[in-house]
Amino acid sequence: MAAHGGSATALTLGPPEAAEQLRNALAMGAESAILLETDGRDWDSQATAAAIVEATRGGGYDLLLFGNESADSGGYQVGIRVAHALGLPCVTGIKSIAVENGVATVRREAGGGWEIFEVALPAVLTVKEGINLPRYLSLPGRLRAKKTEIRRDVPTPVPGGLTKLRLVVPEDEGSRVEFLGEGPTAAPRVVEVLRELGIG
Repeated sequence: MAAHGGSATALTLGPPEAAEQLRNALAMGAESAILLETDGRDWDSQATAAAIVEATRGGGYDLLLFGNESADSGGYQVGIRVAHALGLPCVTGIKSIAVENGVATVRREAGGGWEIFEVALPAVLTVKEGINLPRYLSLPGRLRAKKTEIRRDVPTPVPGGLTKLRLVVPEDEGSRVEFLGEGPTAAPRVVEVLRELGIG
């Protein structure tokens, strides 16, 4: 989600079917929507972030909101990569946001308490689940969403990122069980075993 002034733009990268999620965002109040349309293949964090950077660069957005991590790979990278590429401050894992006079005051949980950050806008924030109460789609919202045109761009994935070159499964060497004794009498043998393993 990207915000400029009082308006918000919903953005997602995915196959044509992802437009349905954008329609839901429009029905809940987003002013516009952008679908970075793919052919359904998986995009890694690097390629996803690069496509979002291209779609948002120069857009004049005050705030770029991301989920904290992706539901599929749990990479925790896209928001941070976008912030780095755009040269914007970034706070991750936040549970509350308040924006006033060009500054976002955000909180995140830390060690039984809260960390509080003040970040000058524009900025990138990644939010955790539970940051807000669920909103339900209203009938007027649904009707407006159906009429709103979704901008569609077809990004080109950038090369790079993680690639699996090979997967090697080690041979099963079996397990060895050795009874070392009981109580203090087992201590000398424990020391020997540790030395054999290169630990002692």
